[in-house]
Amino acid sequence: MQRFFGLLSHRKAALPRLFGLSVFVFFLALTCSIAPRSAKATEAFDPLQSVVEVMSSVPINARTAPILGTERTGSGILIGDDGLVLTIGYLILEASALQVAAAGGKPVPAEFVAYDHASGFGLLKAQKPLGVKAAKLGKSAELAEADYVVAASTGGNNHATMALVLSRRPFAAAWDYLLESGIFTTPPLPAHQGAGLFGQDGKLLGVGSLVIRDLIGDGSGPPGNLFIPIDLLKPILADLLTFGRSSEPPRPWIGVYPVEVNGVLVVNRVATDSPAEAAGVRRGDVMLGVAEQPVREMDRFFRLLWGLGRVGVEVPLKILRGEKVINIVIESGDRMKWLRINPSY
Repeated sequence: MQRFFGLLSHRKAALPRLFGLSVFVFFLALTCSIAPRSAKATEAFDPLQSVVEVMSSVPINARTAPILGTERTGSGILIGDDGLVLTIGYLILEASALQVAAAGGKPVPAEFVAYDHASGFGLLKAQKPLGVKAAKLGKSAELAEADYVVAASTGGNNHATMALVLSRRPFAAAWDYLLESGIFTTPPLPAHQGAGLFGQDGKLLGVGSLVIRDLIGDGSGPPGNLFIPIDLLKPILADLLTFGRSSEPPRPWIGVYPVEVNGVLVVNRVATDSPAEAAGVRRGDVMLGVAEQPVREMDRFFRLLWGLGRVGVEVPLKILRGEKVINIVIESGDRMKWLRINPSY
């Protein structure tokens, strides 16, 4: 993999940080897909071979089934010689059956190990040897804008591409999710779910989460991928292996899925059997404030909500419904207890 970075390293010094993005992205798309290596090169450890396929079956009554489906397929990265695989959590969330397969190999059964909603990571363990070596964890904090990386889904070099880190910035999503420093890369890797992001030293730097239409965040950026930084895994890995979740107190959850529309925060969906549904929050309600604090942005909403206290704390929500301002008090819950998870740890 190192030689692919060398092909473009002399160009990087001549590039200002973000000059000519459209031209450079076009250049990457044309020239930077990774070609198969020679037989001699494949004799050495290739970190891309640690990217495996993850397959999950989810019961039809799972909370996430209507949105994420009951048959989910993506990638994961072998990070332990004992068969431990790291992936994006939504692939295995509420799964009743799991399988993993190395490139060209047969699927083997796997067991659910852990899920961490705060980061988005999921862990599972293959029940039989996969025949590939585990990837080593790198330091995503050292990854900066304009660095070159390799994004890879299962299948080795033929399913990997050179990419550019276009941005390191916060990212908030409607499902009570907030990353302080996501890794945004371009061009996009289509099979991004659970894909691995590797540095020039071959170490794992991130796990693929989403396709993003605007990487800059101002409406003008090119499309690409969001990767979860690997550094978020290290402080919680022992907890995940021991308890199946982080030992940090769960954040209060009310079950609303907001979207930002024309400078206001609108409830796009209310989770079934959630605290918000029980309190009478409806789709289309405009959220004006939390605990008398005005709110217009999704990240501010989550910070205010989580800052109120632990699970069970009352959440005073001010909403606009039609032309009427309504004050609703919601008793927060634990999202993990709402999910229908049956782990095997």
